[in-house]
Amino acid sequence: MALPVERTTCSCQNKVKDMSQADFGRHEIELVEVQMLALMSCRSVFGPLQPLQGARITGSLHMTSQTAVLIETLTALGAEVRWCSCNIFSTQDHAAAAIARDSAAVFAWKGETLQGYWWCIERALDWGSGGGPDLIISDGGDAILLIHVGVKAEEAYENTGSLPDPASTESPELQIVLTIIRDGLETDPKRYHKMKERLVGVSEATATAVERLYRMQANGTLLFPVINVRDTVAKAKFQNLCGCRPSGPDGLLMATDVEIAGKVAVVCGYGDVGKDCATALRKSGACVIVTEIDPIRALQALMEGIPVLTLEDVVSEADIFAVTAGGSKGIITVDHMRKMKNNAIICNIGPFNNAIDMSGLETFPGVKRVTFNPQTDRWVFPDTESGVIVLAEGRLVNLGHPSSVISSCTFTNQVMAQLELWVERDTGKYEKKVYAMPKHLDEKVASLHLAKLGGKLTKLSKEHAD
Repeated sequence: MALPVERTTCSCQNKVKDMSQADFGRHEIELVEVQMLALMSCRSVFGPLQPLQGARITGSLHMTSQTAVLIETLTALGAEVRWCSCNIFSTQDHAAAAIARDSAAVFAWKGETLQGYWWCIERALDWGSGGGPDLIISDGGDAILLIHVGVKAEEAYENTGSLPDPASTESPELQIVLTIIRDGLETDPKRYHKMKERLVGVSEATATAVERLYRMQANGTLLFPVINVRDTVAKAKFQNLCGCRPSGPDGLLMATDVEIAGKVAVVCGYGDVGKDCATALRKSGACVIVTEIDPIRALQALMEGIPVLTLEDVVSEADIFAVTAGGSKGIITVDHMRKMKNNAIICNIGPFNNAIDMSGLETFPGVKRVTFNPQTDRWVFPDTESGVIVLAEGRLVNLGHPSSVISSCTFTNQVMAQLELWVERDTGKYEKKVYAMPKHLDEKVASLHLAKLGGKLTKLSKEHAD
């Protein structure tokens, strides 16, 4: 796939939907900056030192107004940035236009095709003949995946002359990835090796991606250091105080105008997101049922007054199905869908798009798709003339960034991890492993918030410290 790339007044390459929205995007970014406390503190504290001078950073993360503040914090600290979104539906086009015009290379628009999505990742990783980025900010791991699959394919091509075969997989996205790599091998058979060699490290924000990276570390296939910015103390405290991002009713209401009160809602998975979703649905008046594979989480749900059953127990009775279990394939199958009530609503609140069997649904003989709202489709089965309503094509529905305060904490974690990897790049401190966010960086994120919130820390005397 080849799309035209444009340049803006800041000489940044871009592919966005509508550059005329840049002024509107800039106004919204300025409003959001006021709420992004720690990120703005990063600019005042670190900006004069230019600690990221010379660093090339590729970002693969929702392109929103909050993300725009992250991008411009990185550039304020001296970095060059190229950016793409990590979801085909999550881009705020006005924010993308403002950043593309003023600050960084952006390749993102709302409603990308799968081919367009992976093309954008390619462009964000493409820094010209000098190799790829020095650092990657990741939310979901797709850019990381492309590099790892690319390196493996280049090794096979060098050793045996074999090319990747898109037909070897049933996954539509992996077919696109293999096509991209295959088509580039003859022109640059070392493209992904050059990226691997240049990369200093990655900061990753998604729990399931972090888990996959830990597995890669265990089997010796991880190609560069990773800092896990998902599981940090400061972020967890902020989420507990401020409330997590909308994990249920907000996405349903916006997409379908459905009345949730009185409905039976099944939450598949009772991890952190599942708990948030169940709480939000109960507050909206739904009767919530949980499905769970983990006995401890199941017991916790029961102790909180929520029934725990199997999907098979409730599939024909429930009105809403919210899948919150991350990284699990085929939690809701097309066979489940055929047994559901007419117009049952199905949505995915986990980070990956294979939890709902969209391939089985799309290829079911005679099924009809009727789109009645953006990213809201009713799929009608031919033998019963009843159907199910699927949101966002089975992809993540709770898109974007909720509280700017929480986003500021999350994104400041990303900035601090990038600074740590860049500053320590020649010391050997970070090997090809996954690292928890160092405690001193976690505390620094909290300290940056304190200054903006008017807090003052009591300092230990040497005697107390000892």
